[in-house]
Amino acid sequence: MQITLKDVARQSGCSVTTVSRALAGYDDVNEHTRQRIIEVARQLGYQPNLVARGLRRQSTQTLGLIIPANDRSFSGDFFSQLMLGISDGAARRHYDLLVSLQKSDEEELAAYRRIVGGNRVDGIILARTRYADPRIAYLRSVQHPFVVSGRAAPGEANDFPYIDVDSQHGIRLAVEHLMKLGHRHIGLILPPREIAYTGYRLQGYLDALQTTSTEYVVYGDLMRSGGYAGANQLLDQHPHLTAIVACNDLMALGAISAVQGRGLRVGTDIAITGFDDLPAAEYAHPALTTIHQPIYEIGQRLAHMLIGLIEGEAPLETQIMLPARLIVRDSSGPRRPTA
Repeated sequence: MQITLKDVARQSGCSVTTVSRALAGYDDVNEHTRQRIIEVARQLGYQPNLVARGLRRQSTQTLGLIIPANDRSFSGDFFSQLMLGISDGAARRHYDLLVSLQKSDEEELAAYRRIVGGNRVDGIILARTRYADPRIAYLRSVQHPFVVSGRAAPGEANDFPYIDVDSQHGIRLAVEHLMKLGHRHIGLILPPREIAYTGYRLQGYLDALQTTSTEYVVYGDLMRSGGYAGANQLLDQHPHLTAIVACNDLMALGAISAVQGRGLRVGTDIAITGFDDLPAAEYAHPALTTIHQPIYEIGQRLAHMLIGLIEGEAPLETQIMLPARLIVRDSSGPRRPTA
């Protein structure tokens, strides 16, 4: 039996109009009511008539990307390259890119509802997944086309289109590289806990060391400041550390500053590695050993995948895992022998 809007309305105790607007993401529906309607629709197994929806809606030839303005890491080189790749990929298919900056998680989610419900974009690209990501839950509930830069967190379902780099293997490569150089006491500066890939990068570190100990693990903010503070915390608590793995290049550059500020030499006294291979990594002092990921290419491929979904082309792959690659430079020298 086909479940209709009337069935959802009857079960939720709301009007058909309210149900329709709630599921379409309009922001004139009370949030509590919206969530109740979404849950009822899920329980009943309601599926929108996508063909009829397509006839009602006009194509905008626009893709959407919403980023939190209060997360300073979105202003760095990583997201500049990602957005450039997305923009170029979209332009090749004659699509535009709408970028919206929102100040808080609540405003960000409201922006998704406003942009989707107002038919301002044909599809959305999500950047940097989170644990139990509410953006993914919302876009799935209204069946709006979307793709994601990054997988779900460990233990969560990857039941959506994504492109990711195998960061668990990437961190393992970095740690194993340091171990081959004689390092055994290796610190780790992780991203914030709520970011989905944090768990993968921690597991890569533990896999390489064949341990479950997180004694040498701290968390940073993905900025230079987080790497600076994290490196100082690690060295204050564990002065015998000889190497530090930072989970992105910006924190690695901050760690370099912290080590040098202590009068120590990076690559000689303390080895440091990063993750991303931003342009700044090659020109750091010393040049940064890091894990390369093709950020611009990922952006292009996300745009192409999303447009394929929008236009009903059924892309050959909708869940793509790219390999990580270690780039060895001067910041990761061998462990110095003890006197």
